[in-house]
Amino acid sequence: MKENKSFSVLDKINYIIIIAGLLFIVFGFIAMSGGGTDDPNVFAGDTLFDFRRLTLSTILILIGFALEIVGILYHRKQSSK
Repeated sequence: MKENKSFSVLDKINYIIIIAGLLFIVFGFIAMSGGGTDDPNVFAGDTLFDFRRLTLSTILILIGFALEIVGILYHRKQSSK
């Protein structure tokens, strides 16, 4: 009888990189959210345009997307025995 071996395109390291990328993306969106003011007549420019919302969150999201690409494309070299 033939054995049916399961074939996976991605290895364990690929899944770890993909999960890390997803975490970076989630934390980036969390860093982007929140703040503001309760009064609609007051413009809260200092909380809307701070470092965390504009710069840090964008960097975290871009790192996350880069990790997703690396996680999908990464291929470990097979050792020849």
